[in-house]
Amino acid sequence: MKSAFLIAAPTSGSGKTTIARGLMALFTQKGYRVQPFKCGPDYIDTKFHEAVCGRPSINLDSFMATPEHIHDLFEHYGKEADVCVVEGMMGLFDGFERDKGSSAEIASILQLPVILVVDAKSAAYSMAPLLQGFINFRKDVHIAGVIFNKVGSSRHFEMLRQVCDDLQITCFGYLPKNSSLEQGSRYLGLDFSEKTENEELINLIESHINWEDIHSSLVRERRTVRPKATDCASEGDGLKVSCALNAESFSFIYQENIDSFASVSFFDPEKNVPSLEGIDLLYLPGGYPEKHVEALVRNEVCRKAIRDYAEQGGRIIAECGGMMYLCEKIITDDGEYPMCGVLPYTITARKADRKLSLGYRRFMLDGKEYRGHEFHYTQFVEAPESITQVYNAKSEPVPTPVFRYKNVLASYTHLYQI
Repeated sequence: MKSAFLIAAPTSGSGKTTIARGLMALFTQKGYRVQPFKCGPDYIDTKFHEAVCGRPSINLDSFMATPEHIHDLFEHYGKEADVCVVEGMMGLFDGFERDKGSSAEIASILQLPVILVVDAKSAAYSMAPLLQGFINFRKDVHIAGVIFNKVGSSRHFEMLRQVCDDLQITCFGYLPKNSSLEQGSRYLGLDFSEKTENEELINLIESHINWEDIHSSLVRERRTVRPKATDCASEGDGLKVSCALNAESFSFIYQENIDSFASVSFFDPEKNVPSLEGIDLLYLPGGYPEKHVEALVRNEVCRKAIRDYAEQGGRIIAECGGMMYLCEKIITDDGEYPMCGVLPYTITARKADRKLSLGYRRFMLDGKEYRGHEFHYTQFVEAPESITQVYNAKSEPVPTPVFRYKNVLASYTHLYQI
């Protein structure tokens, strides 16, 4: 038996990330082994989870993985933990098609109790119909309790607690209004480049939220881990890999990809030169290289080593920021910066050219279906011709290109399984 629960909210911006991170930090401080998870394809919130828990956070996504695979991920990564905390995405029932792909679907698949984080600013008993709707909307999704956020006073909280009493739903506490808990954004999601101070948040969580009740009441029996379903097998199994890794330039990585490799060595393209002899794959994940172009340009030896490796037929997978790094150059508002020159394309990161491309992606290549997620503001100056048609989660064609050069496979899509 172990504590396991999913933290969700009626809408984005309600405070679920703050409370999830705070509970993770508090449980860790109390000496519990906490395994974090994140619903959906997000690779930014997971950085906060890892920072406070000391172990990688694992994505649970019902578009990119089967229910069987989601079960196996949860059991495998959570088997040594005392507490498993799953942070939801967007609103509880928000998916790529109605509630398909939502946090509610993950809760249903794993039979996890849900703690609903509700922004209670400027509201009192009007919370009753809102909560009743969420509690009763899907019988296979169990709302185990509520945490109110942005509560104005102790009197305000008492009014909110009456709502829970009337609905016969557990109130696990609240967080008061506190502007210092609000975090900045970087393009989309949270700014993980800044050091996050946890002490104030931990103190607020411990003072205002019944974390002991959460730990004792929200338990789940551990199930036997089955072999992974064949449709979730990764081509990465058994590979020796060199992987680019930097706190911001190259950091959008799904942990399961890394764990599927036989061995992985990491290097920072801003500072290091990778050892590329004897490897099976060079992996260049996404991130924000456009924020660090000067450092990438200075490390000319690294860029040349990667260019030589590609020209000699070395296998490379480059995703989004990694793909940008392989191009001829990146243009910003400050000028033009040469990159590796493997791919004959130019990327613009100028503010005037920024355009959000966001969503799930899937495509077929060499008889295999690839699934992943796309998120970027940068664009090709001249879009290359794609070697395959890419589709979104609703099977609608999208203009995202996928292209090859020798043994290089590159696109803006962050692949879930390589």
